[in-house]
Amino acid sequence: MDNSSGMQTEEMKQMLIEYMEKGFLENIIALFKTEPSLYGFIPDMLGQDNMRVRLGTAALVEELIQGHGPELRAIVPLLTRLLKHENPTVKGDAAYVLGIIKDPAAGGALTEMLNDENAAVRESAREALQELGAPEK
Repeated sequence: MDNSSGMQTEEMKQMLIEYMEKGFLENIIALFKTEPSLYGFIPDMLGQDNMRVRLGTAALVEELIQGHGPELRAIVPLLTRLLKHENPTVKGDAAYVLGIIKDPAAGGALTEMLNDENAAVRESAREALQELGAPEK
């Protein structure tokens, strides 16, 4: 069995993370606009400990939401998994990105986050739910 595609996938993910860390956001945006297969890397990028990578990834999603909504909605299940991340900042960033995407499928997972032990995570979840048009709790 050939594992080269798995290796190429890992190499691509690392390259995107490295480029985002170096601040090459415009280049990454251009790449994502031409290569829909890259959207699956967004949750991995958002789950990084490096704040610059997470902020860049949120900016990437903000840029892509116009004209690439279906591709972003396709990764909502992967993004909702980040709401269970051990790092509260990652959870908050995931909630923020889900609010940008505005897919009602994220509503249940975001509602669960309203009970998170971290106040900032609860606030991010509340704001994301407002973006989804969910009723106030």
